[in-house]
Amino acid sequence: MPNLKEVRERIVSVKSTQQITSAMKMVSASKLRRAQNAILKLRPYAAMFKEILINVSSNLDSIDDNTYSRERNPEKILLIVISSNRGMCGGFNSNIIKSANLLLTNQYASQLSKGNVSLITIGRKVTDYYKKRNYQVIESYNDWIDAPSFDKLAPVAEKLMKEFSKGTYDRIEIIYNQFKNAVNQILVNEQFLPVVSLVPENAIKKKSKTDYIYEPGKQEIIKELIPKSLKIQFYKAILDSIASEQGARMTAMHQATENANEIIKGLNLAYNKARQAAITKEILEIVSGAEALKQ
Repeated sequence: MPNLKEVRERIVSVKSTQQITSAMKMVSASKLRRAQNAILKLRPYAAMFKEILINVSSNLDSIDDNTYSRERNPEKILLIVISSNRGMCGGFNSNIIKSANLLLTNQYASQLSKGNVSLITIGRKVTDYYKKRNYQVIESYNDWIDAPSFDKLAPVAEKLMKEFSKGTYDRIEIIYNQFKNAVNQILVNEQFLPVVSLVPENAIKKKSKTDYIYEPGKQEIIKELIPKSLKIQFYKAILDSIASEQGARMTAMHQATENANEIIKGLNLAYNKARQAAITKEILEIVSGAEALKQ
């Protein structure tokens, strides 16, 4: 059984750790509130934007001539992997890395062996992971996690569209955690380019219920709407990941605080048992000494 000093020191250590995890939980809760508000405000706009795009495109015979919707044999791949800059958020980062690695080793194994897979990393955790393993990381944007801004990422989204149009990449995918609530995050592997068919099959057969006045024309509007939609999609993925990170960290720190409580209870019990054993031992020694003096 450990002595009293060792138990006391461990109780102090666990209480100190508990204070840290409790503080981190409160900080994450505050950040989660802001991040959640940001993504929840963007989602209706993104959904309405997509609805307008579908309504407009459903009246067109085809949008296949649009450069962003051209399907090519996926020989050159670009993966955009989004993580956090810091740890202490449970399996948030490890799940993202596992999902990206699964994609690399299964779906794009042949392209990877030929050196035709490039990565853009957003978040220090995935940046460090893939750079240490000598993957082809062409760009990193770690500062976006701490200060997300549509103005910052819009030029990067435009650059990706240009690279796809030139044929530098045949397919671009985004891997991130989609925010559901503070406890649950959904791993998403989303195709960024080429644009997935905008018009559902059932919408092709029926005319759009919304009446629009087109100026200068439907095709020109589609060509303007698709790049705007891609930028919003890119921005939404980053906001989703940030909100998911704070939710995961808050949950992890809450669990760590609860675990610390259980450890402290067990240590207090062990301390009381050790103290009782020490007192009992001292009493026995006193009694034994008194009996020896009598004899």
